[in-house]
Amino acid sequence: MNNQDNKENKIEAVKQWLQDVIIEHNFCPFAKNEFESGRVRFALCEEAEKEKILSALIDECQRLDVNSGIETTLIVFSKGLESFDQFLNVVELADELMNLQEYEGVYQLATFHPDYLFAGTDKMDAANYTNRSPYPVLHLIREESIEQALKSYPDPESIPKSNINKARELGAAYFHQVLTKIKGKNLD
Repeated sequence: MNNQDNKENKIEAVKQWLQDVIIEHNFCPFAKNEFESGRVRFALCEEAEKEKILSALIDECQRLDVNSGIETTLIVFSKGLESFDQFLNVVELADELMNLQEYEGVYQLATFHPDYLFAGTDKMDAANYTNRSPYPVLHLIREESIEQALKSYPDPESIPKSNINKARELGAAYFHQVLTKIKGKNLD
């Protein structure tokens, strides 16, 4: 398998996860429309150094600045962020950098990781699968779009609790099987 195939496989795995987990189970009630309309950008970052990872994030912010046809970007990280603790450290730096670059209030940063663990939950709690993905992902979302979407959504505060309940209803074994199948179809 050549390097281009490898890159495409990682992107395809995240697209499949978006369809089979996030859209299928309505974890984000706004994702389906954006995905089907082709307004979701998938970018692969193969850098492992924090500085280059953060640079890739700002590059994507700048891309969103000049391209209104892209509603949201999912940056997929193929290396350097395998450890959830490493990932959280980079997320903290990313938040700080976005504030310094005056992107606070412009783009919201959502995070997904294969080992995502909400504070105070057990590692095997199915609730963690609402944010577990095949690869580490930083998701840039236009704040203005979120605000608009939430205006027309009844009781947006219920979304996280509803997602947790749905994930627990389906169970950790179900999500583990889905993610394993997705990664297996898109082997490195």
